[in-house]
Amino acid sequence: MRKKITKVVKMELPGGNAHPGPKLASAGVNMAKFCTDFNAQTGDRKGQTVPVIITAYEDKSYDFVIKTSPVAELILKAAGLPKGSGSAKQVVGSITDAQLTEIATYKLPDLNTDDVDAAKKIVAGTCRQMGIAIK
Repeated sequence: MRKKITKVVKMELPGGNAHPGPKLASAGVNMAKFCTDFNAQTGDRKGQTVPVIITAYEDKSYDFVIKTSPVAELILKAAGLPKGSGSAKQVVGSITDAQLTEIATYKLPDLNTDDVDAAKKIVAGTCRQMGIAIK
């Protein structure tokens, strides 16, 4: 017999450092147990934003799926910048083609393509919008 799903929540939490709070209260799960499980699985990603999809069930149990870090965060880290440009026309930094390939390969499981070249185009589009040039 399948469990009845009561809620599906998507959120971004700090890797290895989630703690009970209002964000998790909306999910309707045992916050202390979730934080322990989440922090154990994301301990190697401290300092990164980790997207997670939490599926809460009627019996107060839950499942969660951890996704890869947001592309914009990875691009800023590679470029060594605190934030992108406010305008796509203003270039504020650059990344190399090798860094672009590395980011695209990392993000491949969460993108809607299986081709690294297509993934590079998706990441390059984000770079352009952020004012980051590709060399």
